[in-house]
Amino acid sequence: MREAWRWFGPNDPVSINDIRQTGATDVVSALHSIPTGEVWPEEDIQRHKALIEQGNNEQSSLQWSVVESIPVHEDIKLGRENNQGYIDAWIASMENLASLGINTICYNFMPVIDWTRTDLKFQLPNGAYALRFDQQKFAAFDLFILQRENAEADYSAQEIEQARSVFSAMSADEQALLTKNIIAGLPGKMTDAYSLDNFRSMLANYQGITKDILRKNLFAFLSQVLPRAEQLGVKLAIHPDDPPRDMLGLPRIVCTSADLELLFSALPSPANGVTLCVGTFGSRPDNDLPLMAKTYGSRIHFAHLRGVSLDENEQRSFYEAEHLSSDVDMVKVVGNLLAQEKTRNQKNDNNEIFIRPDHGHQILDDINKEANPGYSCLGRLKGLAEIRGVIKALSAVS
Repeated sequence: MREAWRWFGPNDPVSINDIRQTGATDVVSALHSIPTGEVWPEEDIQRHKALIEQGNNEQSSLQWSVVESIPVHEDIKLGRENNQGYIDAWIASMENLASLGINTICYNFMPVIDWTRTDLKFQLPNGAYALRFDQQKFAAFDLFILQRENAEADYSAQEIEQARSVFSAMSADEQALLTKNIIAGLPGKMTDAYSLDNFRSMLANYQGITKDILRKNLFAFLSQVLPRAEQLGVKLAIHPDDPPRDMLGLPRIVCTSADLELLFSALPSPANGVTLCVGTFGSRPDNDLPLMAKTYGSRIHFAHLRGVSLDENEQRSFYEAEHLSSDVDMVKVVGNLLAQEKTRNQKNDNNEIFIRPDHGHQILDDINKEANPGYSCLGRLKGLAEIRGVIKALSAVS
């Protein structure tokens, strides 16, 4: 497997020199400054690539191998008639990346919002901090802060009363922080930050957009992108919806094994793959991650190896656990990914799977340092070391 590390660019508190010390060989990055829907110019890609690789002659080698993500414009997701220019721009960005040897692209098709958490600094019993999604807090936001039209239809009477109780106990500052956490943008999100009014307007665009319509729009987009990706030798790896279920009245279509089956059956191109985000898929108890790693192994071009712990009484709530101590059997997941790599080698398809530690805990000295939520250095390094140990152990006995 290829050990990778996510880097957000020159303003990332974790520097390229820091990444070299982790032992990772590959970098996952993106041009976050390019507005959604615009072409990534080749010279901008080259400049960013040079920042990552400029010390390779004197120091350990790093290479920009995975893009996460080229954002997909909302007009593509909505299937609007004017979306062809945005599709063409996406393809042009892919072509420019491929011309510089960057051939694995993670992307998502989540409407309006990207990955969502209610708490960015949830303290664990050992004093470390983790990311958390609290369903009752989220319902309180939806019903009483956002006041989304017809939101009550998505909740039971008991859930509404629980959300009302949570909301009533929140101070104005706590309400503002919750709102910011959900809609004001998180590191790695490729969507814009919103005001509440703008957010309501964006949600309104999706009235009448069902799962079937959104999936049709995804397939229409990919039907144009995949043929060119095949020609370029590019592997596309769709990221699951996070959390993996409908929310805020928005349909979500990459949540389960059944969703992947529909995607790959409709578009069997070898360029059409998935990012196996273990934590995201694992946020649903009906997803069997070791089985998914085995079933879709040939389609897994990239993997985020983290886990979550679901609340016992409300399994839509979870916190992000240690990489090897979650509700997911990470050892079996890694074992099945290694078996897939062995199969690829037997077929002379020496295409290693890129992996990266994801959303590490904020621990030790990093607690008092500036850090992007989920992307502090030491927690991810701990996760990478644990996963590296599993890979070494399994490889030694296989």
